[in-house]
Amino acid sequence: MYDVIIIGAGPAGISAGIYAKRTGANVLILYHGTSNLEKAARIENYYGYENGIEGKELYIKGINQAKNIGIDVFEDEAIEISKENNSFFIKTPKNKYSSRTVILATGNKKLRPNIDGLLEFEGKGISYCAICDGFFYKNKNVAVIGNGEYAISEANVLKNIASKVTILTNSNKLTSSCEFNVITKKIKSIHGNAIVGSVEFEDGNCFPVDGIFIAIGEAGACDFAKKLGIIINGNDIVVNQNMQTNIDGLFACGDSTGGLFQVSKAVYEGSVAGLSATEYIKNI
Repeated sequence: MYDVIIIGAGPAGISAGIYAKRTGANVLILYHGTSNLEKAARIENYYGYENGIEGKELYIKGINQAKNIGIDVFEDEAIEISKENNSFFIKTPKNKYSSRTVILATGNKKLRPNIDGLLEFEGKGISYCAICDGFFYKNKNVAVIGNGEYAISEANVLKNIASKVTILTNSNKLTSSCEFNVITKKIKSIHGNAIVGSVEFEDGNCFPVDGIFIAIGEAGACDFAKKLGIIINGNDIVVNQNMQTNIDGLFACGDSTGGLFQVSKAVYEGSVAGLSATEYIKNI
C-alpha cells in the first residue's frame, strides 16, 4: 500500500512525487509511452536554463531526479483505476497497485483516428468510454478501435454487456494477444443513418456494427475521469485550489486540468498536488 500513486512522469507528475516524498510519503510513479515533453525540440522559456534545454533531456532528468530521492518509478501502463472505501487500486497489464491517494498527471491523450465519418457519429454510436456508455449496447454488436492494452481493457468491459465485441486495429499490429475477434484491415470510413451502422474498410468490405468505442493509445486523464465520475469541463478535469477533484483522495495536475500548457504551470500544479495529497492522508 503506497501513500501516493502518481500516473504520469512529466513535469507535473515528477514534481508531485518529489514534494510528496519530501514529506515522508511512500510514493510510486507509473508511466508508459511517449510524453509530450519529449516531443519538444527545445525549451527556452523555463527558469534556470540560460541556453535552453531539449524536451527529452528535461524529461529524463526529471525521472532520474525522482529515482535518486527514493521514489519508485515504474514503466507500467495504468489501464484501470478503482476506489473501495478509502483505498485506490490501479490495474496494469500485469500488476495491481494500491494506495491511499492518486494523482492524475497523464495529460489529455484523447486521440481520434483520422477516419471519415467519425466526427459525424460522435455521440450517435461512437463513444470513448466503455464503462460510461456500454450499457446502451446491451446484447448488441460493438467494435473497439485500437491496438494496445487500453483497447483490450475496454473490450473486456464490453464483453459482459454486448453480444459480440470485435477489435479493429486499423492496420496496426495488436500489441498483446487476446480472446477477441480481431480485424487488422485499414478502416476507410464509418457509415450509418441517424446512428452508426457499419465500418467500411479500404478493400471495400463493410463490417456491420451497432456501436464503436475509440481506445487509441493509452488511457488519458479524461478517460480515467469519466470512469471514476470525476467532474470535467470539456476535456479538462475540474479541481479546486488544492488540485483535488470531487473524488476524495484523487488529485489532478498539469495538462489534464487545462489552462496554460507550459512546463512552469505543470511544475507548480504538481507541487501543490503532491503536498495536498499528503495533507489529505493525515486527515483520513
